[in-house]
Amino acid sequence: MSGGSSTPRLEAIDVGYTYRGDTLTKALEGFNLNVPDGAFVALLGPVGCGKTTLLRIFAGFLHPTQGMARCDRSIIERPSPQRGYVLQESTIFPWMSVRDNVEFGLLAKGEDAATRRKVSSELIGLLGLSAFEDVYPKELSTGMSKMVEVARVLATDPSILLLDEPFGALDAQTRARMQDQLARLWEQRRKTVVFVTHDAEEAVYLADRIAVLTPRPGRVKADLLVPLSRPRTVESRFSADFLALKRQVWQLIG
Repeated sequence: MSGGSSTPRLEAIDVGYTYRGDTLTKALEGFNLNVPDGAFVALLGPVGCGKTTLLRIFAGFLHPTQGMARCDRSIIERPSPQRGYVLQESTIFPWMSVRDNVEFGLLAKGEDAATRRKVSSELIGLLGLSAFEDVYPKELSTGMSKMVEVARVLATDPSILLLDEPFGALDAQTRARMQDQLARLWEQRRKTVVFVTHDAEEAVYLADRIAVLTPRPGRVKADLLVPLSRPRTVESRFSADFLALKRQVWQLIG
C-alpha cells in the first residue's frame, strides 16, 4: 500500500487530524497510505487509533488538519457517490422494505422502476436476501440489516467502498457468514474496498493487505500482504499460513 507500481485510487499523504474540543486530541499524525485500484485493504488497530477518522477523511466528511487525502490524484474535498460509505451504526430506513431500502439511492438519482428492480434484485440475490425482499427492518437479524446497508450503497455503483466495522455488533457465527457474503461480493465486483476492523482474524480472512496502526495518534506501523488464495473458505481459517499471519498481526497490535 505504501509502495508498488499500481496507480492508487486512494492516498493519504502525511495526514494528520486533530479533534478540537475542551482539549485537543490528535487522532492521526504523519499517516501515509496508498490503496490500489481493486484492492481490499483492512485497517486494523487498537480502539481510538484513528481508523474511523481516516475512513471519514476518505469519504470526504472530514478534512485533514495536516497533509492531504486524494482520490484518483485529486484532493478529496467533499463526499462523492464514487465513494460509498457504510457506517458501523444502522442507517437503513425502518419504514421501508428491504427492496425499497436497496432502491432508495437509485430512486434519488431518478432511475426508472425497471432499472431499480433489476439492480435491487441482483444485489438482493447476491447477498442472500431473496426471501426477505418485502420484509421490514424490524423483522431482520442484525446481520441481514447490515447486508441491506451494503446493498443500498452498492446499488448506486460506487467504484470505492468504505466499510466502518460493519460486522462489529454480530455474534461470531453470524459474523463469519457475513464475511463470506462480503468476500463473494468482492470477488464478483472487484470494488476498491477499505475495511475498518479491530478483529485480526476478520482482517486476514477478508483482505489482500492489512495496514496495522499504532495507538493514537495513528500511523501505519506495518503494511502486510495477505498471501492467501481465493476464494477463501472455512478451511482457510485453519491453514498454517492463515494462523501464522494472524499471530503476526496480533503481535503487531500488542
